[in-house]
Parts: sequence; C-alpha cells; structure tokens
Amino acid sequence: MLVTDQVSGYDIIGDVHGCADALRALLEKLGYRETPHWHHPERKAVFVGDIIDRGNQIRAAMEQVQRMVDAGSAYLVLGNHEYNAVAYHASTQATTDSHLHHVQHRLARHLHHTLQEYRFHAGEWNSLIQWLRQLPLCLEFEHFRVVHACWDARRVAQAMAIHDGCCLRSDEFLLDSMQYRTEPNRIVERLLKGTDLQLPEGLTVLGSDGIERNRIRTKFWKKKPETYGDILFQPDKLPEEWMQRTLTEQDKERLLHYGREEKALFIGHYWRKGTPKVIRDNIACLDYSAVKSGRLVAYRIGAETRLSNDNFVWVKSAPL
Repeated sequence: MLVTDQVSGYDIIGDVHGCADALRALLEKLGYRETPHWHHPERKAVFVGDIIDRGNQIRAAMEQVQRMVDAGSAYLVLGNHEYNAVAYHASTQATTDSHLHHVQHRLARHLHHTLQEYRFHAGEWNSLIQWLRQLPLCLEFEHFRVVHACWDARRVAQAMAIHDGCCLRSDEFLLDSMQYRTEPNRIVERLLKGTDLQLPEGLTVLGSDGIERNRIRTKFWKKKPETYGDILFQPDKLPEEWMQRTLTEQDKERLLHYGREEKALFIGHYWRKGTPKVIRDNIACLDYSAVKSGRLVAYRIGAETRLSNDNFVWVKSAPL
C-alpha cells in the first residue's frame, strides 16, 4: 500500500519507550500543537514503533500517539514491543496450548512495566490491543519507507499480501508468528528485529543487559563485507580479535543488502548513542536511547530523496 497525503512533509519519530514528556517536548519543537490532539497544519508524524515498555509514562505516551493516529495527524508502524503486547494478549486467551503458555511467561517479563501501568485499566488495555492489531508492520510513501528494524523486500511483500500489511489482524497469522521457523515468524522477526548472524564455534557475547547471546545484530546495507567488524550493528561490541574474524561464504549468503538505489529508509530499534546522523544518504536510524537518558529523535523530510544530517531534530530525555 503506497501512502499519499497532501502535506508539505513528514516528521519521522524514533522509539518513544514511555517517555511521554520527551515526546511532548519534541512535538512542540517540531511545531505541533495540542488542540486537543497533537497536530501540525502542514505536516504529519510517522512513528517507527516501540511506544510502550521500559519508561515510566507508558500509558501517557501511547495515549498521545493513539490520539494522533486516530485523528489522521500521524502514522504508526508496529515495533517489536507492540508485537509482544499483542502476542502476550493472544497467549492469555489460550487455555490448552502449552507452547503459548511458554510464550506468555516469556513475554510477561519483557512487558513488565507496561503490564504494571495497565493493571488497573483492563478495558483500556483490551481496547489498545485491538487497536494495535489494525496497524501495519511497515509503510511505504512516495519517496521513503518506514519499518521498525529492517526492510527486506521479500518479507515486506509477504506482509503486504495480508490485509495491506496489517498482518496481526489475522488470528491465523498471529498464532503462527509465535511458532519458531514458520513463515509468519520469519516475517515478524525480520521486519521488527532485523538481521542477525550466529557466532561461530559456540562463541557467546555477554550483553549490557546481562543476557548471554550466541548471535549478533548485523547491518543489512553493507555491500561486500569481509569481517564481523564490517557487519556488526548493536550497542554491545565484540572482542577486537572477533571483529577481525573473516566471514565465511556461508555467512555472507545469509546477509541482506539494501542498496543505495533504494528509497530512503527510516528505522528504529538499535539503541544508538551520541549525536544523530544518517547511516547512509538513504538510511537513517532514529532510536537514540531516549529511555536511557539519551535523545528522542525525529527526522524532518520534505520532497528530497537523499538524507542529510541537517534534518535531525531532537530533545534530551530526563533520567528515569
């Protein structure tokens, strides 16, 4: 589905993660006014997902975004945290499927802060889940694209074939997406979590979150990578000797490449730090760790097709 609007431009906004005050400050800085929902007379906002979880103003942040989307002043593509919420809710409805019970317990840990905020608002929570199930996994505009973690043309085409990308509207798709190695699971994992690669020979890396992993997040735009250092794209670094390790031909075959000739692409998800800057002149990540006292970031795009560092706008988040 190609989105077209009679507007002068769009403001693509990164992962909010319950930072409602920062979102309010950013919208004001971008020229939006709250009357009664946030809107701009000439522009629309596009959120890259992950409005919920982690922060301490989750309901307030989601309410702001939901009102904007419902009023037609913004779009929202699902992030992996919104997907988790929908999947968790579906798992709580299952009474006999032991696999879904396992999914429920796992997701409950990830959704702890969100579930705490909604624990006395069951009706609001149920309504939110149904609302999220109507939203797309990705959006394509005339000269740019938005997805939470990775634009994979094959997986996007599969998603768009199901209710114009509103895949979670389908009960069958949603339930299958919670089963490893199914096609729905592969679609969700790729678009909402990105590309990764298993480390060789049983090697693992301990993340800053205390979890030991045997896979690393990878760039999906590197044309001819040769080493692990060429493809690593995550906050947690690898030991220097691993960074210099040569990729096998089998490793390279598993990697994805988003070409320079493709439309401009906006993503979130990756917990970047420092001053916002483009990855390449057709790729920008807008997740700058707002919930970790980083920046809540937007990119202002008009009719241009190439991206520039000059178009970033941000506010700093207050410590939790």
